[in-house]
Amino acid sequence: MTDVLTREQRTFNMSKIRGKNTGPEVKLRKLLWSQGIRGYRIHYNLPGKPDIVFTKKKIAIFIDGCFWHKCPVCFQVPETRKEFWMKKIYSNVERDKKVNEQLKVEGWTVMRFWEHDIRKKPDNVIKKIKKKMSFSD
Repeated sequence: MTDVLTREQRTFNMSKIRGKNTGPEVKLRKLLWSQGIRGYRIHYNLPGKPDIVFTKKKIAIFIDGCFWHKCPVCFQVPETRKEFWMKKIYSNVERDKKVNEQLKVEGWTVMRFWEHDIRKKPDNVIKKIKKKMSFSD
């Protein structure tokens, strides 16, 4: 099956996909702030570019998009250009594993949350972060 959009339309659509300050990232930061959880950095220079980093606690938090990182709950195989997209997505998943290992070797605690968790169960996400922070001293 071929793409239903022209090359220009697809390029425009893809250019609008954010890598920083996505909706789930902003929502999580607002939740952290409302809970009095401070001391984090955004866009901190670490492997994998974590979305939120607590430098003193050495906690790196990633918010993984359900499509881009192949969520086991939400992911749907694309209907067009399957080979291209699946190669891209599987390389993202493999890169995530390597980044996790690299950060762990460097003494970081890695936390990953699916975008749907932040959307549907934000209180659970905050509880997990608070718990990890209290044990990371």
